[in-house]
Amino acid sequence: MCGIFAYLNYNATRERRHIVEVLFNGLRRLEYRGYDSAGISLDADPCEASVTLSSGTVLPSPPPLVFRQEGKIENLVTTFYHDADVADLDLQKSFTSHAGIAHTRWATHGQPSPVNSHPQTSGEGNEFLVVHNGIITNHMVLKETLLKYGFHFESETDTEVIPKLAKFVYDSLNEELANNGGDKQVVPFTQVVMEVMRQLEGAYALIFKSPYYPNELVACKRGSPLLLGVKEVGDKRSDTYVESDLLAKDHGKPKEYYVASDANAIVEHTKRVLVIEDNEVVHMKDGAVYIFKFEFDKSRQLLRPASVQRALSTLEMEVEQIKKGNFEHFMQKEIHEQPDSLTMTMRGRLIRGEQKIKGVLLGGLKDHLKTIRRSRRIIFIGCGTSYNAALAARPIVEELSGVPVTMEIASDLIDRQGPIYREDTAIFVSQSGETADTLQALEYAKSNGALCVGITNTVGSAIARGTHCGVHINAGCEIGVASTKAYTSQIAVIIMLALALGDDSLSTQQRRNAIIDDLYNLPNKVRDVLKLDKDMKELAALLMEEQSLLVFGRGYNYATALECALKVKEVSLMHSEGILAGEMKHGPLALVDETLPIIVIATRDASSSKQQSVIQQLKARKGRLIVMCTEGDAESMCPDRTCRLIEVPQVQDCLQPIINIVPLQLLAYHLTVLRGFNVDQPRNLAKSVTTQ
Repeated sequence: MCGIFAYLNYNATRERRHIVEVLFNGLRRLEYRGYDSAGISLDADPCEASVTLSSGTVLPSPPPLVFRQEGKIENLVTTFYHDADVADLDLQKSFTSHAGIAHTRWATHGQPSPVNSHPQTSGEGNEFLVVHNGIITNHMVLKETLLKYGFHFESETDTEVIPKLAKFVYDSLNEELANNGGDKQVVPFTQVVMEVMRQLEGAYALIFKSPYYPNELVACKRGSPLLLGVKEVGDKRSDTYVESDLLAKDHGKPKEYYVASDANAIVEHTKRVLVIEDNEVVHMKDGAVYIFKFEFDKSRQLLRPASVQRALSTLEMEVEQIKKGNFEHFMQKEIHEQPDSLTMTMRGRLIRGEQKIKGVLLGGLKDHLKTIRRSRRIIFIGCGTSYNAALAARPIVEELSGVPVTMEIASDLIDRQGPIYREDTAIFVSQSGETADTLQALEYAKSNGALCVGITNTVGSAIARGTHCGVHINAGCEIGVASTKAYTSQIAVIIMLALALGDDSLSTQQRRNAIIDDLYNLPNKVRDVLKLDKDMKELAALLMEEQSLLVFGRGYNYATALECALKVKEVSLMHSEGILAGEMKHGPLALVDETLPIIVIATRDASSSKQQSVIQQLKARKGRLIVMCTEGDAESMCPDRTCRLIEVPQVQDCLQPIINIVPLQLLAYHLTVLRGFNVDQPRNLAKSVTTQ
């Protein structure tokens, strides 16, 4: 949920002002993830003499500077330049090599405040500084131990134990060396970090900085995303071509390193990245990157770390994707990008050849389709919007595959340890590929022997790497916290999966061909429905003062009702509830009166006649109705014209949820703007939920 960014320039002279702006801009690229405070750390002006702290500890150089502030990044920027001016900090000071770290925090342990912001410090002198994304579940035990050794804690965070533990480990290892006749301050930085990791429990991504190891950074992770970007200074090709030695020491060749929890903060600098894997420790020192992989034995003793050789990969995204363009907000931009994102999702996967030969090609699944067809059942596992996307496509998967399909919310599956068998196929749906609950469910399913399939929007994500096979939805970078284009692309991918699973059945060929034809035309249909933008803004103006909204759906569009309600509540902060229309008489009907707005999704499908009955029952109780229907059905759905109508194009019933959600996304967007809330950074929410 938090954002991590670090910048290290090696043998490339940079002014302090430039370094600071790189750090600030890195944080700005992570704003969309959600945060409530921010901070940075950089080096003080070097001096020839060592510095002695009040504790008697001697530092080889002045303590690193730390700037932290509650609120938005611009508050931090203002504070920094004010404090720099007061302290007469030389912003024109040049550094041939320098390591800076930065962080946006989302409060979990302790309220938003400067003291609870990151970087967190080991104490006086900032001997060890850490930025952290994730949660340390055993921090109270560690804190009690460190208190006994005389450490003092200032913050309420779980993170503060990490730099203090690093200080304790560093002192202990050096004392041990001294007792054995060794020189002081020769303990490798990576050894300190690995010993700290050995004692941490939970999910985390960490970057360490210390004056004992000037111009060095150590990054590590377990369960939270972290990437390293590498750029060779002065070589214009370094963003686009594969260079095998960018991770190796190369005779002092100038380089710049960028470490971030999200590719958005790296892509404007370089496309050459390394996706750091769990239990990897990455050490940036003297123009080289050293990667170690370590494991614990049964007694949790640290085994001898193994050096790892890794290759860089290329980011498949452009800087333009992380900019708003002509739109006011990222959510608005991403809603309107859905024709293109659906086109990209289906490109190269739909087959419509000569002699009416039609089919689907999913390269990441082709070797596993027979296994999935023979499964005892298919289990879709996800959270929030991703769960809703799988729910929307479940009926067509059942219809075309003939395999029973069940749905699981990842956190609930883990809580109750639901049964999963070797004969099952577990399909994990996640936009980021890093959702903590879904990752836990993945490990649980793998431990039970199920075939695990990933459907994500992020190449190289933990779910993409941890599953046996999968599909990249290819919806493009999604920055708005409220997922929109990823949702529709996830549905499209699962429908293509259903088509592939049913490809061996002659009895469903006509049905599959009709779906494929409509998939080809789907982007144009979405363009048509986007023309309802003005109508949705007018509807939002009528609803903006309301306190609650009900959404009724059934069949394929029960998920649409859930997703509409989720979007309305998460961005516009209006209470909204998605309800299965068949359950209307079992409680929800008691809420209906002439004041409560109700959306009924009644587009043409096998359930539309039942939805007509629902509309009549709601009207009989003076319900304030908004009816979504298929173009041309307005007269039959609401002959007395007492309902407000949203008319949408017709497609195959399994594709209708993709069409139907678009105007409701627009409604949620306009409601939020009209109500005066930040649509891209909803209150209390973040983009990637990587903590429990």
